[in-house]
Amino acid sequence: MCGIIGYTGPRPAAPILLDSLRRLEYRGYDSAGIAIIDADGDVATVKNTNKVVDLARQVEAEGTPSGTVGIGHTRWATHGRPSLENAHPHQDCTGRIHVIHNGIVENYRELRAELISRGHEFLSETDTEVVPHLIEDAYRGDLAAAVRSALNRMQGACALVVISADQPDRVVGARMNAPLVVGLGRGEVFVSSDITALIPYTKRIALLGEGEIVTATPDGITVQQLDGTAVEARVVMVDWEAEQAQKNGYPHFLLKEIHEQPDAVRNALRGRIDDLGMVVLPELGVSSERLAEVHEVVLVACGSAWYAAMVAGYAIEHLAKVRCKVEAASEFRYGEALVDEHSLVIAVSQSGETADTLAAVRQAHQAGAQVIAITNVVGSALPLEADGALYMQAGPEISVAGTKTFMTQMVCGLLLALRLGDARGTLDVSEHQRLVAELQGLPDLLSKTLELEPMLVELGQRFAHTHSALYIGRGINFPIAMEGALKLKEISYVHAEGYAAGELKHGPIALLQPDVPVIAIATRSATLPKMVSNVQEVHSRDAPVIALITEGEDPFDAGFATTIPVPGCSEVLSPLINVIPLQLFAYHVAVQRGCDVDQPRNLAKSVTVE
Repeated sequence: MCGIIGYTGPRPAAPILLDSLRRLEYRGYDSAGIAIIDADGDVATVKNTNKVVDLARQVEAEGTPSGTVGIGHTRWATHGRPSLENAHPHQDCTGRIHVIHNGIVENYRELRAELISRGHEFLSETDTEVVPHLIEDAYRGDLAAAVRSALNRMQGACALVVISADQPDRVVGARMNAPLVVGLGRGEVFVSSDITALIPYTKRIALLGEGEIVTATPDGITVQQLDGTAVEARVVMVDWEAEQAQKNGYPHFLLKEIHEQPDAVRNALRGRIDDLGMVVLPELGVSSERLAEVHEVVLVACGSAWYAAMVAGYAIEHLAKVRCKVEAASEFRYGEALVDEHSLVIAVSQSGETADTLAAVRQAHQAGAQVIAITNVVGSALPLEADGALYMQAGPEISVAGTKTFMTQMVCGLLLALRLGDARGTLDVSEHQRLVAELQGLPDLLSKTLELEPMLVELGQRFAHTHSALYIGRGINFPIAMEGALKLKEISYVHAEGYAAGELKHGPIALLQPDVPVIAIATRSATLPKMVSNVQEVHSRDAPVIALITEGEDPFDAGFATTIPVPGCSEVLSPLINVIPLQLFAYHVAVQRGCDVDQPRNLAKSVTVE
């Protein structure tokens, strides 16, 4: 999520740190900061609550810190709103140890309470601040050893860079379930969360493995495992240019973000499942007793988030056995919103700034309803308006068309459905645990689904010049049909519509002809026989059929349809798998048509107007 850079070498550190942060800003833009050690061992820090360009102006205005060792950070907030106090780097009580962190320290509450009880003072709301204090406690003259000790006490994901005034020639970095790479220059070393920052300086890259700690000095690097065992770093030569490196070698951000979805799901689940395999969501701000008393759930959202909310609505009704309604926020705010103190309103917005969704939340509050926000942006307006928030933890999404944020909105909706089912006593514990175990295995299934891309490349080429397409689905996959159609419209400018499959014969079937493909979601479900009948109706009108099917369970005769076999799973989780081929199909159609897939015409990432 956040952007990290560390430097040790002969050159002034400040210009290198600022230059690198500019290239890393796509990873986070809530605040930025640097810390630099000078020749006397003094550490200077500069922080800014705006973007990197403002940090650079501040550095110039205040006087560029001297020193050739330093660390820099551009933040995408998870714990604590964007503020000067929450901006990185963070320091220990002595002011001699400075830390930058990307990730989430899941057990930071317990660690913070323990450290405070021993006299440590905290200045921020972040989970990160426990790290320098843990290092301070463990420091005995060896910074790397102290970092290893701290990591052994932390749970969750983290990439760290650390400097200490007591060992002013070095940067210590650590990788634990979050990316960190090392750039090897001539008499200088760079440590970063992304190769993007390193390409202008070196293309010789040392790759860190999980649980590895690097100590970087101008003379080179040493790498250790958590137990102190020495490891030989794997060094590669990167032939990317800076533009490609920013996209990790992908031609577009959209394709990169489609392929990031397995990791996005892992992040969305992180810290939300207890040792018994049950969903725990303490950040909701709504008690179990209150959830048990809910008479109805109303979900409000716009665009792709609306379709994700529909998926959540199906799951909530199925698992929590409570009446559920899903409305476009723009309709809710101008209709007669019949919600009251017995209603739970769930507002879904990637940016947390969607104008219609914010207005709907205010209206729901006025009627006495409790509101939970699902959003990707800490400190945005929506969670501030809501009673509680469930952050998607998807990381920054650069492409305008949502993919990994749509995925994590669905994950958060499923987590809420499981939590509601538990609180209301409508979901058997063993079934709850079974679905949680499936959710935890989902990233591997998503990775397997992404391996189908060559098939979608061919289909994109085949249908690139179609003028219209229809998508059909049933039950919890009906919203996925609409999302698939939306993606095709958004990025390729091909007209497309999504329908409940049973509605096809009530009008849309008149549009069918040989150059109008129908994309059918025909994976394992309670209504699969009905879907097969609907597809037969399409086939008899000579329209080409592309059908998603469950691997090893083809319900169609040979030659009946072009089938895309996806991994099998429970029906309630199937939307998360089924959406990926539809995203890839839309992407490859758009590429063949020469469209700007990352910035489609007329669209904005965050819609803050009516």
